[in-house]
Amino acid sequence: MNLVAEIERRLSGAAGATGLRGDWDFPDARTYVLVVFDGLGTTQLAHPAAASMVGSLVRSLDAPFPTTTTVSLATIATGLPPSQHGLLGYQLWLPDAGAVVNTIKWITLWGDPVDYDYDGFLPAPNLWERLRAAGIETLTVQPYNFGGSPMSRMLYRGCRFEPIYSEDDIVAATIDMAAQPERLIFTYVPHVDFAAHVFGQDSEQYATALKIADDIWSRLAARLPAGAVLIGTSDHGHVDFPKHRQFKIPKADHESRMFYGDSRAVFVKGEGASLAVDLPATWLSRREVIDWWGPGPRHAAFDDRVPDGILLADDDAAILHRFSDDRMTGMHGALTDAEVKVPLLLHPGSAS
Repeated sequence: MNLVAEIERRLSGAAGATGLRGDWDFPDARTYVLVVFDGLGTTQLAHPAAASMVGSLVRSLDAPFPTTTTVSLATIATGLPPSQHGLLGYQLWLPDAGAVVNTIKWITLWGDPVDYDYDGFLPAPNLWERLRAAGIETLTVQPYNFGGSPMSRMLYRGCRFEPIYSEDDIVAATIDMAAQPERLIFTYVPHVDFAAHVFGQDSEQYATALKIADDIWSRLAARLPAGAVLIGTSDHGHVDFPKHRQFKIPKADHESRMFYGDSRAVFVKGEGASLAVDLPATWLSRREVIDWWGPGPRHAAFDDRVPDGILLADDDAAILHRFSDDRMTGMHGALTDAEVKVPLLLHPGSAS
């Protein structure tokens, strides 16, 4: 959130939160390019395929809780913590929809589409609308198949959507848009997250994905127009959990309970303390975790969406309920440094 506030204040002169702190210079610019490399925690930059990004690393930032994509992207899109924007987890109980909803695909846990006011889900005005009101044009560079999706409608209300079809398109579209002043360009790069989830960080596929991300960063930096500043960050990091470190909640324990959230921080509606006896997890009551989503004033639906407590998995474990995807290797959602710490990359170009 502080990164968003810093950018918003420098572009428009005002922001609803405090910006970044520290004894270092955040460069002024007439246009900022914000690149989010999905699933790239700071610790993952130790991989040899990330050489260009390491050279631009300024510091680490903390992703919001839970450390998952839709929560972090909603924080970017609004400049608000989850407690205030209301998107509290990847899988989220929405009482007005009568279901736990996958907030990436906007489907139920068993795959049915959820008819909802996607455009109005996040509070208004969002970041893009506030900047436009201040005379700053906002644009997002995204894979073409995201266009018009429920998640894009939720996140990018008021932001021009620029579809891309390849890695070359990502660079070309971003650089072309950055040539104009008074703009914020938000570019999303999905490769690392997919490879980490499916194949894990020791795989050839992951190394290839990280090299693609690093190449995108270096090409953007090399071609950055005068007057623009290039910023890179992520939504969360990743940890590998082989099958023997994935633990399933027994079928009988699903009775009289509702599970949602993430495999590393399982949200529970109902009694949860007894579940931690036989699982590698700690039970934390609602009272103990209520501030993890951020400060008040809380979203109007916060109390209805928040769980009764959280099964916080041990650092070396993932907890799966019956609708969890058990094909995954890489996971996230909890509070280890590997999941929380995300990089702040800066390339100021020739901006003044």
